[in-house]
Parts: sequence; C-alpha cells; structure tokens
Amino acid sequence: MLIRYGVNPLSPLCNSVKGCLVASSSVLRRQQFLIRILGGSSSQTYQNRLGGIRSMAVCSVEVDAESILKAITPALESSKHKGQAGKIAVVGGCREYTGAPYFAAISALKIGADLSHVFCTKDAAPVIKGYSPELIVHPILEESYSIRDEDKSYVSERVLAEIDKWLERFDCLVVGPGLGRDPFLLDCVSEIIKHARHLNVPVVVDGDGLFLVTNCLDLIRGYPLAVLTPNVNEYRRLIDKVLNCEVNDEEANQQVLLLAKQIGGVTILRKGKLDLISDGDIVKSVSTYGSPRRCGGQGDILSGSVAVFLSWAREQSNVAEADPSISQMNPSLLACIAASALLRKAARAAFESKRRSTLTGDIIDCLGRSLEEICPVYPS
Repeated sequence: MLIRYGVNPLSPLCNSVKGCLVASSSVLRRQQFLIRILGGSSSQTYQNRLGGIRSMAVCSVEVDAESILKAITPALESSKHKGQAGKIAVVGGCREYTGAPYFAAISALKIGADLSHVFCTKDAAPVIKGYSPELIVHPILEESYSIRDEDKSYVSERVLAEIDKWLERFDCLVVGPGLGRDPFLLDCVSEIIKHARHLNVPVVVDGDGLFLVTNCLDLIRGYPLAVLTPNVNEYRRLIDKVLNCEVNDEEANQQVLLLAKQIGGVTILRKGKLDLISDGDIVKSVSTYGSPRRCGGQGDILSGSVAVFLSWAREQSNVAEADPSISQMNPSLLACIAASALLRKAARAAFESKRRSTLTGDIIDCLGRSLEEICPVYPS
C-alpha cells in the first residue's frame, strides 16, 4: 500500500519521533489511514492535513521516460486510417493571443496526431488560419465586447451547440492556450469543460484555463481524465487556493501529491527545473536537461504534447505488454512523463543549433526528429 502511494515509511517528513524508524504493523495501519484522509475538507489548513504524519516521505522517482515513449507511441501502419493516431482540439485564442493555441495545436500534429482543431474567437481565427493550413480552425467563441448583454444567453447556447457537434469525436481537449480572461468567454469555456467531462473526453488545462479552474475547482474536481500543467505562478495560486499555504520546495513531492489528491485525483504536471508529476497516488519526476533559453510558448508545446500522448496511452495496446512499472501506471501520468521528456529533448536540440536566438518554432521543428531518435519508424 505504501509503495503504491510512493511512500517510504523509513524516511522522516518533518521532526521525527524517536523509534519511528522501526514501523510496526499498527504504525503502518495508521500511516495508511492518514494517507486516505488527506483528501479532507479544503477549509483545513495545510499543516492540519499533514498533521500526525511524522515518519513518511513521498519519493519522487526519476522514471525511464524513453521506455514510456516507446511503450505508448503507436507504430505507423498502412492499415490505419485518418484519425486513429489522434484527434486533438485546442480551446483558446482571442484578439490578444493567437500564438499560444497555434503552438499547442501544431505541436500535436508534429508529434504525430492526425487531426488538430482550434476553437477560438472570430478575431483570432483568420490569424491562426494564416499560420498554418494544417489546422482546422473554428471561429465560434465570442468576447464580451462583441455582443450585447441581452444576447449573451443566446450566443452561449449557440457556441455550445456548435462545439457539441464535434466534442465526442476528439480524443483529448486542450483548454486555455491564449484564452484570455474575458468573463463571458470564460463562462462559455466553463460549459465546454462540463460537456467534455460528461462525455468522458480527457481535458488538459493550461494557461488561462488554469486561471479559470483555480477559481472554479468544481469544473475538474474528481475528474481523473483532467490534467493540469501549471507553471511556477499558476502552481502557487493553486497551492494557495486548495491547500491554503505557500509553496514549500523542501516538501515539493508531498505538496504536489496532496494537491492532486485534494482536487480529487486529477493529474498535475508542475513545470520547473525539475518537472514533478502526480495523480494523487504517486509522484514521478523528469529532470532531463533541456535548454537554458526560456522563450515563451514552451508551455503550449507541452500541453499539445500531453494531449497526443494521453490519447495514445489510453488506446495503445503496447502499454499492456510493457514493463509492469509502466503498464500499471495511470495513462495521464504516462502522457505527462512522455510529453515532458520529449519537450526537453527537443528544446535541447533546438538550443544546440540556435543558442540565444532559439524560439518556440525552433523547438517545434525538433519535436519530430527527437521522437524519431527514440521511436524510429523503421527500427534497425
């Protein structure tokens, strides 16, 4: 049980008690009980939730990401038809932000998804269409400035009716890149998330989508097919909102596990120098060296990549044939590990060529080659 939760009963969490290094059966039962109650009321303080846990530490294990990539990446076969390698949709893009949804959507295609859609505002659509003819762009979202108050109910219903025509066809939805924070637009996207959840469509939440769900946690609470990909500031807001405390890097593993558990078993990919990933049961880490160049847009690449790998991990029969340590893992966890490792590898390749001038597009151009080096189409 403790191993399943990634817990080492012999490692102290805070101030250890004399003799606690020898765990009796009663102590083990107590520790298991404390793990189960970590999902208590969100009004409790962080210290209260961790109170009584004196001899446990959550172990984050650096995983063999290449083995995971090989296990979940499908082979290219002539018998397959368009769509079987993944149909991804990005909900995002407004007047101010058109690059982010493009980066997420085109990354999905560059990795190997067959189809990539973008649902954005009417102002953003022509720009995103101009970036690439490969993307299927739906200009259906609206912002407050473009509609009258008395028309908002009708427009909201029209947006949902249009996206419902497509929603159940998608293998994964990415919500947030370039979304902005217009109140009416966020209300519509809230309903889209609810509809996706009703249809059991996996949802990857990034960017302004994290702003939305942080302020309305019930949108994703208890939904195991939800993946959150916060950066440093987004993670800080989540910790403050859910655990009512500050980020503590000395207890980073415990915090990310507790956060995922408290939200109800969603998967969280905490981005940073070391990417920490937890589904509320275990914590894994990816620390492969990437690039010192921090150009904007890399998070969008990551969200699009997670969507593709999640669609593959849920469908790929090879996963069942993989090492037990892989085959028994949550597909969302596998997807996050794969996406994190691939982005880091592509970022490193781009930086080796471009150095200080490395841009997000350069990293996207390296995605396919980086995956090919690990999972060649024609193995030697």
